[in-house]
Parts: sequence; structure tokens; C-alpha cells
Amino acid sequence: MLEEVVGYLRPRPGSVLVDATLGEGGHALALVEEMGGEGCLIGLDRDMQALRRAQERLREYGCVALYHTDFARLGEVLEELEIEEVDGILFDLGVSALQLEEAERGFSFRLPARLDMRMDTGQELDAWKVVNRYEERELARIIREYGEERWASRIARGIALARERSPIDTTDRLAEIVKESIPAATRRTGGHPARRTFQALRMEVNGELHELERALPQGADALRSGGSMVAISYHSLEDRMVKKFIAARGSRCSCSMEEAACSCGAQEELRILTPKPLQPSPQEIEGNPRARSAKLRAARKR
Repeated sequence: MLEEVVGYLRPRPGSVLVDATLGEGGHALALVEEMGGEGCLIGLDRDMQALRRAQERLREYGCVALYHTDFARLGEVLEELEIEEVDGILFDLGVSALQLEEAERGFSFRLPARLDMRMDTGQELDAWKVVNRYEERELARIIREYGEERWASRIARGIALARERSPIDTTDRLAEIVKESIPAATRRTGGHPARRTFQALRMEVNGELHELERALPQGADALRSGGSMVAISYHSLEDRMVKKFIAARGSRCSCSMEEAACSCGAQEELRILTPKPLQPSPQEIEGNPRARSAKLRAARKR
């Protein structure tokens, strides 16, 4: 949703923008090009491999500062740079194509590999430890809450029984255990039966919801008046968190954004720019099927 991101963030010469989930730098490149090389683009990512690719992609632009860190440290990075306010912030959440397509990263149920799923390969917790060391009840909770999987208890039971025989080391073995734990009729609908479980484990390994909960207020506090925040989510729990956060700090103010202060009594901090989330066009989904679940929400600071 590149066009929508650029449209809401409104990059221009002299802007200070934050791409809090840099990835390989696709959004960042479009933003710095719109800025004409004048201003500053701050990029954060916990995946060092992605960060290196983004660095190469953006190397021609001197207005770029990249950090190997998670976006929950956004406030610390801005403080280190002595930047008090920014013009726009982007959160493009979830797993990247780079992480899914490289088998050794252990994210995909379709590619045999050691269980890993770490966005930051330097962290201690990985999917192997979650699958083989978490108590059965905790596994069920994670799969139910993060994966929104109705068969979470059965899947956790299947995992617990399988690991008693031998450790569950690989993605393909885990995917098979999940498949065998789900009723046969259910396996034939709704995509791959392991998709929700793998999603839940990834979110647990990387603490994705906790990071987002910490980062959103830091982002809103850092925006200058008229600055924009854009969040693209691929999971209902992420989208719900973004929606509730924006709603808590915003309202249905009817005043013009050009007015210095709200005069209609709404007392908002953030103007909600997307009453309903935007979704990719059919053309974008055709070119990038992974984008089909994306939802974009945007808000602007009063």
C-alpha cells in the first residue's frame, strides 16, 4: 500500500520521518525520494539481515539514520538523536517476505527447517524453546489467543505428546503434528491447518503485541502538530490494538485541520483519518497475495 502510505505521511523536503519497521526499505526509499534528499529518514528494524539490505538500498541518500533495534525503543532512538518531534511515523507490522522465503529462518510451515522464527537472531527465545519447553496449558493459551485457533487445546496436547517421544526440531514435523491434531473435516477448509499455530508461535517468540503496545504511545507523543501516524496490520489483534489506541486519543471532531484548536468540544489529540481501515486493491493483491489481509489505519496529530 505504498501510494496510501506516501499520501498520508506527506513527505516533503525538510521532513523528519520514522519508518519503525524498516524491513528491506521499500517504503523508506519512496519516502526519501519524495523528500528530495532533504530532511531525515530514521529507520528501525530488529532483523539485521533486512537492515543490511535496506542500508544498501538507501546508501545514495545522506538523510538516512538506521538502527538495529525493535520499535518499542522508538523514544530512546529519538532522544539519542536529540529529535523532539517528527512529521510522520510508519508501522508496517507482521513478518516480512524475506523472513518467510528463507527456509533457515524457520518461519514457514511450507519450508523444512529448524524451528526458529526470531526476527532478531541474537535474542535467546526461539520457536524451538516455546514448542519444546512451554507447559501444555501455556501453549494452548498462546495458540488460542494469538492464533485465534479454535482447536488450540487439541494442538497443544498433540505437541505435548509428540515431544515426550523426541524433541520437535523442525517446521515440517510441527506442521504435521498440528495437522494430525485437527479434525479431518476442518483440515479441508481455511487454508493450511498449521497457519494459525505458526502465526501464534511467531508472535510469542518476537513479543509482537507487547512491542506494539509500548510503541504506539511513543509514536503519538513524538508527532508534531499536523504530523501523521500510519499503521498497516495483518492480524486482527494488531488491527484492534491500533484501532483502540487511535480511538482513545482521537474523536470525531468536525473542525478543519487548519484550525489551531478544536472548537466543537471533541477535545481530540489525534484526528482519525481512516474511520474504516483501508485495504489493498485487487490489483495489488494479485501482484502480492500476502497483502490480502493488510489493513491500513492513519491518524494526524492536532
